[in-house]
Amino acid sequence: MPEKMNLTEAEWRERLSPEQYHILREAGTERAFTGEYEKNKAAGIYHCAGCGLPIFASDTKYESGSGWPSFTAPVEGDAVEELSDMSHGMVRTEVRCARCEGHLGHVFPDGPGPEGLRFCINSASLDFEPKS
Repeated sequence: MPEKMNLTEAEWRERLSPEQYHILREAGTERAFTGEYEKNKAAGIYHCAGCGLPIFASDTKYESGSGWPSFTAPVEGDAVEELSDMSHGMVRTEVRCARCEGHLGHVFPDGPGPEGLRFCINSASLDFEPKS
């Protein structure tokens, strides 16, 4: 498990753009089909935009049609934490960065692959590092 990173709200506001702050620190969501990485097909690693922890690899990314980048699994099992989310009148599983506890998106049991998971993630919560 990555060592926790704790910053004050003022430090988070200084570190993140307003959109990143809203998503990572306030569990917001970007509009579907508007995110920078939704159509990205380049090889590389997606890191948490809040703390830089590697979260997803491009070889687990797929086109789900949901409007957000979708992945079948995190790069490491302990890179994310899952929490029950009962907001918006439904039960979902929230996905957070294991280091900074930033909100990344949600995971659903309707994905491809052996685990059958779809990690539906906000582009603004990620930074992409292309493979060199």
